[in-house]
Amino acid sequence: MSLLFALYVIAGGLRIETPFDGHPRENLTILAVGALVASFVGTTGAAMVLIRPLLESIRRRKYRAHSVIFFIFIVCNCGGCLLPIGDPPLFMGYLKGVPFLWTLGLWKEWLLVNGLLLGVYLAIDTMLHRKERRDIQRADDHRRFRIEGVINIPLLAAAIAVVALVVPGKPLLGSDVVAGNFVREGILLALAGASMWLTPKAVRHANRFEFGAIIEVAAIFIGIFIAMQTPLAVLSTKGPDLGIESPFAFYWITGALSSFLDNAPTYIVFLQVASTLPHVDSETYVQIAGGAVREDLLTAVSLGAVFMGANTYIGNGPNFMVKAIAEGEGVEMPSFFGYMAWSVGILVPLLALAEVFFP
Repeated sequence: MSLLFALYVIAGGLRIETPFDGHPRENLTILAVGALVASFVGTTGAAMVLIRPLLESIRRRKYRAHSVIFFIFIVCNCGGCLLPIGDPPLFMGYLKGVPFLWTLGLWKEWLLVNGLLLGVYLAIDTMLHRKERRDIQRADDHRRFRIEGVINIPLLAAAIAVVALVVPGKPLLGSDVVAGNFVREGILLALAGASMWLTPKAVRHANRFEFGAIIEVAAIFIGIFIAMQTPLAVLSTKGPDLGIESPFAFYWITGALSSFLDNAPTYIVFLQVASTLPHVDSETYVQIAGGAVREDLLTAVSLGAVFMGANTYIGNGPNFMVKAIAEGEGVEMPSFFGYMAWSVGILVPLLALAEVFFP
């Protein structure tokens, strides 16, 4: 929550204005940029920076919810699988000893899934744009591309660096000073405070920045965190006895549970389960803390946790936050099960198709 709060506050002080006016190719550009940067600034950071330009682009469109839904699919989740800082499950894997650059090897899966999603989005948005074109009033404000609140760019970079480099109980940047408990969280909150102090109020006012969305997210995820402890404890104890051995099983079971539980601890549980399986000489292994895990199983767990966190509003922190921001801008977002109709009808079949091509 400290990370989400810091990124929410810092990104809320960064305003990107574009001349975009809701054309499908313009909206596609925002989603594609989000897919590219999510792995490098984190899905939360990318989502908070880019959701407002998307909402500004589609403000005159009649059909808007589908654009936000695909934004959640791509920017809040599927775009973040290339680096550990991209999504919390992968960062947990890094803390458990998975090499920092190992996830770059997932670029084929990243390209396939995000490419499929972008293609489907363009087809849907183009169809809806043609349907509503006569009702759309062209923009008359002659906006141009510009960035305001640029002080938040180094603050955002600092927040990402803190998450990657400050680990409680480990030396700071190779020094003899060991990071204490909550040092990372304290620095993140300090960066959020600096953003509030240094950002001109006019920028936050233009972004219609308020704390309501992050408060809703905090309340929901605190409840989920408390409720998930028992099922995760059972899985951690009984997981090796479940008979889960194939990449197919690890991919779908990790993904299914990540859709409704926090995907970071779900990832850790199934990483642990995978590491307990007997070693096979013909398989490639990745060294982690306390042992090694088959690379194909690690790939399955990683992709299942990251990709299928998009299946529900509660699968990943940025999902519900983006929903709340969009609703604050007047977008009529679908209900919990209405959103799942989109994910089950579009995202899950694409992930199933993509899984056929996974190694």
